[in-house]
Amino acid sequence: MSKAMRVGIVGGGIGGVALARALRLRGIDAHVFERASAFGEIGAGVQMTPNAAKVLKGLGVGEGLERIGFLPEAMVGRNWNDARELFRTPLREVCPRIFGAGFYHVHRADLHAILCDGIPADRVRFNVQCTGVEQHGERAVALFSDGTRFEADLIVGADGIHSAVRDSLWGKTDARFTGHMCWRALVPVEHHPLPFVSPDASFWMGPKAHIVTYYVKGGAAVNIVAVNESAQWVAESWTEPSTREELLGAYAGWHPNIIRLFERTDTSQIFKWGLFDRDPMTSWSQGRATLLGDAAHPMLPFLSQGAAMAIEDAYVLAAALAHHAGDCTAALRAYEAERLPRTARVQLEARERGRTYHLSTPEEQRQRDLAFQQQQAKDPNAVGIKAEWVYEYDATRCEERFDTLASVA
Repeated sequence: MSKAMRVGIVGGGIGGVALARALRLRGIDAHVFERASAFGEIGAGVQMTPNAAKVLKGLGVGEGLERIGFLPEAMVGRNWNDARELFRTPLREVCPRIFGAGFYHVHRADLHAILCDGIPADRVRFNVQCTGVEQHGERAVALFSDGTRFEADLIVGADGIHSAVRDSLWGKTDARFTGHMCWRALVPVEHHPLPFVSPDASFWMGPKAHIVTYYVKGGAAVNIVAVNESAQWVAESWTEPSTREELLGAYAGWHPNIIRLFERTDTSQIFKWGLFDRDPMTSWSQGRATLLGDAAHPMLPFLSQGAAMAIEDAYVLAAALAHHAGDCTAALRAYEAERLPRTARVQLEARERGRTYHLSTPEEQRQRDLAFQQQQAKDPNAVGIKAEWVYEYDATRCEERFDTLASVA
């Protein structure tokens, strides 16, 4: 029955194409609808932590991940003005052994490309903007601004933080501005590594601000994510332009290695956006429609799990639909039972990291840094940002949990 099932996916970002790939591997007909004129992703890096790497291998793109990824040596916490190490957690050698997969830094466009590979052209429509979803018995219909409609057994909203599918199902709700703004930039590297950028996932922690730097494109570029507290509202957009001067001004007085890196940025490639927060939802599905990724659980970037959660969602949803042989009601129940508790915890834990990274008084910082040192002494392999529980999870074993859920029910 699952082979006859038809699924419409609204949104062709990382989550949407991961779902299309996962469904095709299960023999389910998947159609993608994307508002842009072609597939593509913004010029930014993304961390594919071990939990995400396990899923990518399960989706058949493990070799592609090896090809496009950069393996950092460690995750390192650094003080903002003197660069002293607050913690150092080994990654390259340790993650495969402890968590079952490596920890990769990739460019979003490269990741998107390997997930898109193999999606038939006749299963993708570009230049279409979804305006909502209708339900008719055992069918759902996606509506588009050009007047076209697409009827399917299931419609999935993978259309991001401003999801039209979410608004159609649950009503439009406003997000809360967190008082944080974020810059992103990419610095090309001719000779890797740069002497002032270590080959790690570096977390620079300062008063009311932090910066994350890491290599992407096999070491050919450094990705910068810089977060600063601001009372001024900043647009919730990944493409709001900024300048080198604005970036440098926000981090005046930081360590010279940070300043040297920021001085290499290209103003035409510096963007900023405001960080907006939403509480976890208690359900994502209504009838024959559901949500995935940022449409379901938009989260702050402080655990680097936005893309990873969307990829996990994609695998679990496809597995649930196949496992329940096209029974959408049972499949969506299994999908939500598996994913809602996990994504809610990630959302809330990411929110908390926004506080601990930005402690502003010397005493608060001293206590945090002492806790890092004690944790490191107790377990040299402990993840400094306390994310072991994130990395241990294996979405590819979800069907075992579906069976457990069914037996309990």
